[in-house]
Amino acid sequence: MNQFIGTGVALITPFKKDLSIDFEALERLIEYNIENGTEYLVISGTTGESVTVTAQEKTELVQFITKVNNGRLPLVLGIGGNNTASVVNEIISTDLADIDAILSVSPYYSKPTQEGIYQHFKAVSEASPKPIILYNVPGRTSKNIEVETTLRLANDFDNIIAVKEAGNNVHQYLELLRTKPKDFLILSGDDDLALGVALAGGSGVISVIGQGLPKEFSEMIRLGIAGKAKEAYKLHFDLMPITGLIFAENNPAGIKSVLEVLEISKANVRLPLVEATDQLKTKIKAALTDLGKVKLN
Repeated sequence: MNQFIGTGVALITPFKKDLSIDFEALERLIEYNIENGTEYLVISGTTGESVTVTAQEKTELVQFITKVNNGRLPLVLGIGGNNTASVVNEIISTDLADIDAILSVSPYYSKPTQEGIYQHFKAVSEASPKPIILYNVPGRTSKNIEVETTLRLANDFDNIIAVKEAGNNVHQYLELLRTKPKDFLILSGDDDLALGVALAGGSGVISVIGQGLPKEFSEMIRLGIAGKAKEAYKLHFDLMPITGLIFAENNPAGIKSVLEVLEISKANVRLPLVEATDQLKTKIKAALTDLGKVKLN
């Protein structure tokens, strides 16, 4: 489980102008993150626009990222949904040889009870040959995984090793940290709260902004885990403006605009998402300029 302590990044899926996958840009993004301190890579999460990537494209993405990564960083693959049988079938039918863990989002839209959520992840656990990271993101699923349900799953299934908690709820984070089993990992899914979670005893983050500023963000999290609050908060305060801006309209339009300014990939997204507005792009470029990431003429 030490593989997932620190900063993981939820990789975008770069698109060309015609909205086909830009594999050259993806390779640049992977190398940029490996070179700058990211601890692990997450494939096919929300930030990767997983709902508009086809099954064939997902397979191609996994194969390509695995090849480029070449064993250098652990890989986490998103496999989740609100059809339990379909999720189980995808786990069983996917080649997971090079995957270190599965990130599985709580069922969305259907609004299951807490017992329904428990039974869903029980089925996922029993089907998976790999460790599982639960993903609680009630802002997208419309249903919170309550602390008691997370703890029940953590205690009942050895291969459920962590939760990516993205409810933007400080009290829920602290309850999880206070009551979790000893070796169960609490990972922040909220970039703005990630440092506080690390300082309180969390194990790190699965980040969006981290892939745009991997050196600074991953160092901040390492300092937080080490309890070095003063040094960590200096980085946190520097990163606050850009972290807020990337979520101002939608994710991943914001982070894709960051990566376009950094000349790693283009800002193209697939419908129903649209690119960040020109006003937001201007603010993002200004924030990156303030961080010294844009070369002034």
